Amino acid sequence: MKVLVIGSGGREHALAWSLAQSSEVSEVFVAPGNPGTAREPKVRNVALSVSDHDAIEKAVQTHSIDLTVVGPEQPIVAGLKDFLDSNGHKCLAPSMFAAQLEGSKSFAKEFMKRHQIPTANSFVTHDIDEACARIRRSEFPIVIKADGLAAGKGVVVAHSLNQALNAARNMLSGRAFGDAASTIVIEEFLAGEEASFIVLTDGENVLPFATSQDHKPAFDGDKGPNTGGMGAYSPAPVIDDDVHKKIMDHIVNPTIQGMQEENNPYHGFLYVGLMIQEQEPYVVEYNCRFGDPEAQPVLMRLQTDFATHCLAATEAGGLAGRQLKFKKNCTVAVVLTSPGYPGKYKTNLPISGLNSNVPGTKVFHAGTKEEQGRIVTSGGRVLTVVSSGPTVELAQRNAYARANKIQWSGVHMRTDIGHKAIARERKKTA
Repeated sequence: MKVLVIGSGGREHALAWSLAQSSEVSEVFVAPGNPGTAREPKVRNVALSVSDHDAIEKAVQTHSIDLTVVGPEQPIVAGLKDFLDSNGHKCLAPSMFAAQLEGSKSFAKEFMKRHQIPTANSFVTHDIDEACARIRRSEFPIVIKADGLAAGKGVVVAHSLNQALNAARNMLSGRAFGDAASTIVIEEFLAGEEASFIVLTDGENVLPFATSQDHKPAFDGDKGPNTGGMGAYSPAPVIDDDVHKKIMDHIVNPTIQGMQEENNPYHGFLYVGLMIQEQEPYVVEYNCRFGDPEAQPVLMRLQTDFATHCLAATEAGGLAGRQLKFKKNCTVAVVLTSPGYPGKYKTNLPISGLNSNVPGTKVFHAGTKEEQGRIVTSGGRVLTVVSSGPTVELAQRNAYARANKIQWSGVHMRTDIGHKAIARERKKTA
């Protein structure tokens, strides 16, 4: 089997690495990929734009690709699956219509309302006066979200009236996120603990991946602006067996069944961002693809042949009788970012220490490029260092031991990834 992965980030590096582990896979192509994917066994990069459907389809034909796996949200929301399907090629991703679960937060809110899926109460508007009037009547904190795609950064948790009004005005004026914020969602704030729940589905059957927890804020202690994700760990102990059942029964299965009932079966990865409030799960957001950085620690634990399951998920009912198995260990992923991220950041900074090693760790590339034989930074999130261990605390220790060996001017990372799980572990052993 030959597989094409679309994308260039840390998630796509992890997807390509995991797919290449399969004995059924002879070669994995990544378009456009990065210096990390280029160095993986059985993997090679193809210089293509993720938005160029015709060039992607030509690559599928040229390289006799059996399966295309789409990593980032933009080509999914733009209908790459529909395009490849119409040309007779197997593509693992939801359709353009189904991808509105991520592409439009207002669509997702209306969908959840129709199917009685638990989520925060919300108000949708594109009018600044209407938004300000609603905000003035709200209790704080409240959440202001851009309706469209904003690379994980289109969310402001406002703790004061002025902060909320400024967020709404910045979004609706187009200054903050352009067209992605021409409509905004004003949402009640849910207190609790966040978790990520990702499944693979063929439109009928649903296979859950190992649970994980992302860390969105830029700084230690969950402070600072939201980012695309500063790190993650797996499993997430906040999702015990009782909560897991509630997520499947009240959120995941109704979502897949709801899409079927509306004649838009959902194929591929579905990511549900959750808030767990006193053992009750609520949907914070849907993503129509694997999470990043959750893919890195979750796929490091996967024991099942990933490629054959991905291929099976492209067919209705193809996952019947299958399951995903995971190692019993814990994994921690630490994201290393450019100085200034998630705001303006510098690029082309030389990276040192990539060849240093700590047993049980792996480095996934995200925002890197190769220039004159050296690896330099080319994005906000640059690298993800992942480590495994018998506990989250031990996995965290190894991850930072490796991360601290990697340097560039102004490199930034959070130093507390996994802190909630570690607190639980210590409480158990106290």
